[in-house]
Amino acid sequence: MQSLSEFVEQRRPVGGKRSGKRDFIVQVFLRQDGHLAADELVHLIRTEDARISRATIYRTLQWMVDAGIARKVDFGEGRYRFEHSYRHPRHFHLICKTCNQSFEFLSSDVEALIEEVAEARHFSARQSVLQIYGTCENCQSGRQSERVTAPTEALFARDALRIAIATERSGLEFYSRAAALTKDARGRKVFKRLALEEQEHLGTLEARYKELLAEHPDLESHPTFLFFKGAANGLFAAGTDALRAGVDDRHALLVGIKCERGSHQFFKRYGDRFEESEGKRIFLEFADEEREHLDLLIREYRSLVQRQKASGRTGKRPARPKAQA
Repeated sequence: MQSLSEFVEQRRPVGGKRSGKRDFIVQVFLRQDGHLAADELVHLIRTEDARISRATIYRTLQWMVDAGIARKVDFGEGRYRFEHSYRHPRHFHLICKTCNQSFEFLSSDVEALIEEVAEARHFSARQSVLQIYGTCENCQSGRQSERVTAPTEALFARDALRIAIATERSGLEFYSRAAALTKDARGRKVFKRLALEEQEHLGTLEARYKELLAEHPDLESHPTFLFFKGAANGLFAAGTDALRAGVDDRHALLVGIKCERGSHQFFKRYGDRFEESEGKRIFLEFADEEREHLDLLIREYRSLVQRQKASGRTGKRPARPKAQA
């Protein structure tokens, strides 16, 4: 994973002069979580080094925004706040107008819609910002409870793992069922192999999830950060339903190809959109695994078609799902 120093150097303007004071301010800023107002950063910096002027800190804040190290957000307080982007994915905010607290969430479904609108209008978008104003749960109920925060990267990793685990569980069910109903020995062997791999991957992901919870014990008490429509139940659920309806061997492979292609595209598409983080790495690793499974199924499908042609059999079901092999 990209180190903090690499992150800063990558964003330093070409030919830009190094500054000891600026580097110090950047390091202090990147150690903070949450959203800082400029005067709050001034207090932090001058507590550690009183020689650094307010003007220098303000200029450095703007430099960080221009360099993509910091993001400027407006919560309607009459002043801007700043959050860093190191291992901190782009996200949106729910803002309570009663207690003035903000709550982060990420939805690539929303981002995809924004991109679709921008493309339709031939608009070159540089940044997407979504802020939803309203009243938080505590203010609605009148409860006064201390807000416990967790690093955004940890929440992102937690939800990425949850989606990957749900997908592995649905894949395990699909391949186990496909292996049980497939009559062709080679096809059955492929489905059994994939079921075993799904089981192994599932164990790895669940162990990774436990490690994350050990590092952040209260992580499960926090609300969902990463939202994906239709991913909560796993991306193979529809495929399993198709198997229950009854299919022949060739059709079972086509259903598997469709599921694996959809899963690969899902994790690759969204993984590429995320900024450097544990959640991004989880998505892209999973995309690579799904690509390997997809290639295996396509090879087996083509082999089955050739074997059936050689034996004079073409399969009993003329209707096929739209899955390119």
